[in-house]
Amino acid sequence: MHLRTYLATTRRILTQLRADRRTVGLIAIVPAALLTLLYFVYRDYPGADLLFNHIAVSMMAILPTTVMFLVTSVAMLRERVSGTLERLWTTPIHRADLLFGYATAFALTAVIQSLILCAVAAWGLDVDISASWGWVVLTALVDAFVGVSLGLLVSAFARTEFQAVQFMPVVIAPQLFLCGLLVSRDQLPRALEVVGDALPMSWAVEAVTELTTASEPSDDFFRYLAYLICFGLVVLGVAASTVPRKTR
Repeated sequence: MHLRTYLATTRRILTQLRADRRTVGLIAIVPAALLTLLYFVYRDYPGADLLFNHIAVSMMAILPTTVMFLVTSVAMLRERVSGTLERLWTTPIHRADLLFGYATAFALTAVIQSLILCAVAAWGLDVDISASWGWVVLTALVDAFVGVSLGLLVSAFARTEFQAVQFMPVVIAPQLFLCGLLVSRDQLPRALEVVGDALPMSWAVEAVTELTTASEPSDDFFRYLAYLICFGLVVLGVAASTVPRKTR
């Protein structure tokens, strides 16, 4: 991996993102908009305050992963289909330079996403947590990084943007069902509980849930964050070793 090539790749992707308003809007606005929609869904429901607060906290871990997975996988396929990747492979660029450059660029845009999402939750929707909102922003950012890593990985196995989208039910849906949002994981059948405990979205939900009950982050919170960061880095490494050099 070469620092100059990595930084050049990061700058190129950021420049492309600035010119693509639809993608920027999807990254920055859609998670907060979906959380707001969820607020109105539950507004007149009995016990809505407690129920929405519980779900909203979990969604602040789920939405960044989901949105960044979708955006990153499609963006990477677009580069390949347009021939940009094949032209890049004629230069000294290494797979790791490309993949980590992509991950850095999208992670930087996820900072804006996390800030907007948490600002809307805290000041617009009155979501209540015990710890500082800065920790929620950090957790959302790490969750987004995991989504970016997964998106880059699945893009190596897809041939078209549509195929990349088809990976969502395979990669994201099981995590959504088993992360504890719908049913507490300790109430799942034992086999599903074991699977759920091994999924990154479960760690993300556990991390933000920790922030609702304690004024300061616990050791468990930092452990979950460490799991997520390590998972994202490992997936990025696998993606760097599998991304094809030729369009199939």
